[in-house]
Amino acid sequence: MSRIGKKPVAIPSGVTANIEEGTLTVKGPKGTLSMGLSDLIDYKVEGEEIQVNPANDSKQARSYWGMQRTLVSNLVEGVTEGFSKTLEISGVGYRAQAQGKKLKLQLGFSHDVDLDVPEGIEVKTPDQTTVEISGIDKQAVGQFAAEIRRWRKPEPYKGKGIKYRGEYVFRKEGKKK
Repeated sequence: MSRIGKKPVAIPSGVTANIEEGTLTVKGPKGTLSMGLSDLIDYKVEGEEIQVNPANDSKQARSYWGMQRTLVSNLVEGVTEGFSKTLEISGVGYRAQAQGKKLKLQLGFSHDVDLDVPEGIEVKTPDQTTVEISGIDKQAVGQFAAEIRRWRKPEPYKGKGIKYRGEYVFRKEGKKK
């Protein structure tokens, strides 16, 4: 039995949820999100909560159960609060600048890296070494943050690169004389 799947997803006030034609649609103050529903899981909107249960006793249905409940929970959390990731850039001459729907990164390459910001994502640069990514879709926010980080991962000797806020980079000592 899934401990996560057993818990119903609470629907806060100001949020509505509908199940129509194999799609769960959640509307809230920040926007609208929808998700395709799996045939292995039963979804029910009852009053102020969404119940997620396996459709049968198969191993696959039971293994999807907790994940599907978490995905439904992420939809509700996204339309009420939204999600955000913060990246920190460290290194001499490394900087970032948000310019409308573009993000310009200077990462020590011979050219600047220009990234198009996806629809539904908001990027802010409060200073040259901090990038704040926010949006209502958790997967899209995390994916865009990972794409930015991929350009210059933190290296273990000097710690230069792009890292998530709160991420610990294990530092190596280097050569001893």
